[in-house]
Amino acid sequence: MINPFQKQRQKMKEKILVTAAWPYANAYIHVGNLTGAYLPADIFARFQRLMGRETLFVSGSDAHGTPITVRADAEKSTAEAVYKRFHESFLDMQHKVGITYDLFSSTHTENHFKVSQDVFLALKENGYLYKATDKQWYTPSQKKFLPDRYVEGTCYICGYDNARSDQCDKCGNLLDPEKLISPRSKIDGSMPELRETEHYYLDLGKLQNRVVNFLKAREDYWRPNVLRQSLGQILAEDLHGRAITRDLDWGIPVPVEDAAGKCLYVWFEAVIGYLSASIEWSKLQGTPDAWKKWWEESDSKSYYFIGKDNIPFHAVIWPAQLSGMGTKFDLLFDGKEGEALNLPYDVPANEFMNLEGQKISGSRNWAIFVNDFLEDFDPDPLRYYLTVNMPESQDTDWDWEDFLKRNNNELVANWGNLANRVISFANKHWGEIPNPGDLDEDDKQLLETIESGFESVGKEYDAVHLRAGLAESLRLATEVNRYLDIAAPWQLVKTDKEAAGRKIYTALRAIDSLKILFAPILPFSSEKLHKMLGYEGQIFGDLVTKSIQDKLGEHTVNCYDPTKAIGKWEPSKLPAGQKFGEISPLFKKLDPSIVEIERAKLG
Repeated sequence: MINPFQKQRQKMKEKILVTAAWPYANAYIHVGNLTGAYLPADIFARFQRLMGRETLFVSGSDAHGTPITVRADAEKSTAEAVYKRFHESFLDMQHKVGITYDLFSSTHTENHFKVSQDVFLALKENGYLYKATDKQWYTPSQKKFLPDRYVEGTCYICGYDNARSDQCDKCGNLLDPEKLISPRSKIDGSMPELRETEHYYLDLGKLQNRVVNFLKAREDYWRPNVLRQSLGQILAEDLHGRAITRDLDWGIPVPVEDAAGKCLYVWFEAVIGYLSASIEWSKLQGTPDAWKKWWEESDSKSYYFIGKDNIPFHAVIWPAQLSGMGTKFDLLFDGKEGEALNLPYDVPANEFMNLEGQKISGSRNWAIFVNDFLEDFDPDPLRYYLTVNMPESQDTDWDWEDFLKRNNNELVANWGNLANRVISFANKHWGEIPNPGDLDEDDKQLLETIESGFESVGKEYDAVHLRAGLAESLRLATEVNRYLDIAAPWQLVKTDKEAAGRKIYTALRAIDSLKILFAPILPFSSEKLHKMLGYEGQIFGDLVTKSIQDKLGEHTVNCYDPTKAIGKWEPSKLPAGQKFGEISPLFKKLDPSIVEIERAKLG
């Protein structure tokens, strides 16, 4: 049977760059973080790999953000020690929940320092940076300037009481620190004062037309919330220069003599990590120029998976930085003539996930931390619930009772029970994949319906409609159950084993196809089902941890090794006579008592 999506795939050989927001290395990852950026990025990357497209999935720990120094001060430790501790926890979490970065690095590497400094110099040489004296918050008691995240107060736009001086997390607006109402130091609660200091600024006003044109060209397919927070805000209020350096001692030094003692501002250099991680990955592969395939070639598309609080930085400021560099970056970085770097193709930002009706807050222990969750539950039920409940267009809510019902009624009773009962029945009566003989029209119709999912589900995944892709996969699984209800091979085997074998073979082949449709979201159970059906090899590759040594010391990274991956986005070709592997339930039914047990842990 010809798969129309297979034809489409042959025409679509774009290179796909997948990025996920860089987590601040000062707190553990919770379910809101996971469903906001990291899980959707992984689902999308896994799908693209199955499609056979050249896919590069990168991110890393944000080691220089002021939240790290705030935590270090509170713990009487060092920023480097704090960053490394949480970075290791991120690497561990990725293995457990299956976030398969081609490279998950950090901003505290020799490579990232050089790339960031060269971006600064490229913008400076192209005339998009300027120096200016401005006022910044200063604490007399500690005799130093405070980073913006060390100062909180009331947002002058929406009235939120705990706005940072550079951005309000409630309304999402970038803020002018001077306009913050009732500012207070996050260190000791004292009122800081404004003092003059000189910094470099990114001339966003000069780049505004380029950014507006970039955004207008994406109006047809970007999410409305992203356009509201980017194009809508620019058209309402013109862009203006924004400081990209700060008086800090933890970060990347500004690479010019007239800025001695200053570092690159974290919002400016963290987004550069997508570029630096791509370059670092290329070096680790022994192909140092490979990154250019995703950053300079016209048939490449880049996707930036983030939460809605990061929209201005990825949809406005990062495109401005990329546009402002022109072709200068290559010359500065490796002395070669190069091309302008590609602008983002899509920024599929998610809204927020709440928890039992309240905003997630790690400091209040109103959170479900991923590593804690995985001590008691399996990863695929988590990935499933966070996908079916993903905040793609509006805020959603994690509810423990809803999690229980979806696990037991959808994963276990629907998809898991379908796979297990058919395989167990086939193994009992035939001991292998039965020989179907000639399929009848009902058999062919079912397989045609399921195989159409490679087009319908694939289109949803490709458009980053992950919830819709999952819903379509579940609908197709229901079609197999309906087919079995009518065919009733459990009864037919008593009178016509050959006919029953044909029905069971058809169902097994449908399940084998569904295995791939579900695989980007449910990789662990799909791999298990792959083995149960008797296949050798793996659908996906492996995630491995490596240690890297450079001038800044040792840092650890996670890398995706595709060597063993054989999975393809195409219908089943399940061979008759193939022996089954070890058979066991795909999912566990959960006891209702978990609801109150888990709710009692909150707060």
